Amino acid sequence: MIFSKIRGNFQDLKDGKIDVKQGLITKSDAIELFNIKNWKDYLELFSIASEVRDVFKTEIEITSTVHVTNICSVTPKCKYCGFAAGTSSEGYVKPFRSDDGQIKSSSVAIENSGIKRVSCSSGHGYNGKEVIRALKAVKSVSNLEVLVNAGADLTEECILELKKYNIDTICCNLETTNKTVFNNVKPGENLEDRINVCKMVKKHGVELSSGLLIGIGETYEDRVEHLFFLKELDVEEIPIMGFNPYKETPMETCPKCSAIEQAKTIAIVRLLFPDIRITSPTPTMGPELAQFALLGGASNIATVIPDNHPMNIKGVGNPKTGNLKDVICMIKELGLTPKLN
Repeated sequence: MIFSKIRGNFQDLKDGKIDVKQGLITKSDAIELFNIKNWKDYLELFSIASEVRDVFKTEIEITSTVHVTNICSVTPKCKYCGFAAGTSSEGYVKPFRSDDGQIKSSSVAIENSGIKRVSCSSGHGYNGKEVIRALKAVKSVSNLEVLVNAGADLTEECILELKKYNIDTICCNLETTNKTVFNNVKPGENLEDRINVCKMVKKHGVELSSGLLIGIGETYEDRVEHLFFLKELDVEEIPIMGFNPYKETPMETCPKCSAIEQAKTIAIVRLLFPDIRITSPTPTMGPELAQFALLGGASNIATVIPDNHPMNIKGVGNPKTGNLKDVICMIKELGLTPKLN
């Protein structure tokens, strides 16, 4: 059975017989795991993945959010996007640009809540200048770890500037490496542009986050090829985001990706990447179902909003976000330890 093989590999990893970069499963193993249907197999998969996570991650990270601007130049818009101005009545609807004072006050509030990490995201059309501005503002008033996400809207000069101001992580999600699927759901973007940004981030020694958006028409084989491409990139963080339709977008009638499908994907990622940060944003999982991500071996819960956050934050992929108190309670109920100040 495949689970006996994986447990054997896990023991070899702990004994130092397998390098952690090798992972615990092959491409064919991953395909087999993606095709499981029996609930007993799900429980076994989650059990192993959680055990692997616990060896390398003694605490569960929590990441909050500051949205810098939803004014985005991508044309036509991504078919699933409810974040950019005017794309959905469930989203922000109106264009906004957070000023430095708003970013600073949000950063102070997030740090005071005990959270240690924040994600700052921006629309396209600024050559990264908006996330540079956000990074400077956050670092000027807090000791928060900062991830910035502007997709392909980053130049090499921008990456060097972010590094100068002590960026912790740069995120550039590929969403999918299936070019046909990518071009269908993101007709205003080019996959190669995002890949090039990822390579530049690694070239300059900055921690790279790059994730999958699942449930947008890709196959299990596509997901596996994507994950092995991320192995080649040597990523340090992989967000797993399940598609969740926003009203009034071109994909509003497409089915939502289930929590169990996201958890299964997270678990397979954990077996392929035993020691990295695997992130589940609360909006794409569904805040009320975030425990599925942890059962699957996630080590970071993102888009978590403390009660004192001065911004009205809406999620990407789903307007609902995770409340800090609820997330802490959920982590502790599973016998895990939240990473907080």
